Amino acid sequence: MQGRTNTILFPLAVLGLMALITLWIDRTVQPPEPRIDGATRHDPDYILNNFVTTKTDATGSISHILKASEMRHYPDDDTTELENPHFTQFGVGRPATTIEGKRGYVSSDGAVVEFRDNVRVVRPAFGDRPEMTLTTEYLRVEPDREVASTDQPVVITQGPKSVVRAVGMVYDKKNQTIQLNKRVRSHYERPPAKRASSKPKASAKPVASRTSKQTSGNSKNAKQPTKTQ
Repeated sequence: MQGRTNTILFPLAVLGLMALITLWIDRTVQPPEPRIDGATRHDPDYILNNFVTTKTDATGSISHILKASEMRHYPDDDTTELENPHFTQFGVGRPATTIEGKRGYVSSDGAVVEFRDNVRVVRPAFGDRPEMTLTTEYLRVEPDREVASTDQPVVITQGPKSVVRAVGMVYDKKNQTIQLNKRVRSHYERPPAKRASSKPKASAKPVASRTSKQTSGNSKNAKQPTKTQ
């Protein structure tokens, strides 16, 4: 009887062990249960109105200021969305450049700021350079490198008469250079020349006046000297 009982229990134990192994394998290969705390959803964890952030350089001078009417932060990818963003980039010996758009995005490390919809860049006039404006629908800005780029059509205006159109651009503010990628078209009108004055120029040397000869006789009959015009 004892031998027969062992003979029956051994296969049952093996089957039970195999069932446990199968269950363990199944649990191992199955994906983890989804979290229900909202961390995996693209929902903002906080929202700020009239958002303003300022960054300074190593000397304590203001490097740039970023403003927005509303800021939303998303914990799943640590990104930030902006409504009506306004960015001001400062520089030593150069005027501040401003960038604005309808929507904006900031990367998790803050190294990249994207502007979308009716983007406008303004660099004021300085020295002998006129004001420059740039319009596009998308602009990628790297504040620390002072570089802005886009693969979208751009329109660049300098002064009242110079207009350049292109598709794709890289603007290096530090080196004051613009690289246009393709389909470049430019329009430039030379300013009208100044009209010469209608007034005669004054002679450098005085012109000697001519005098008529006087006749002898009564002085009241003598002719008075006349000057040339």
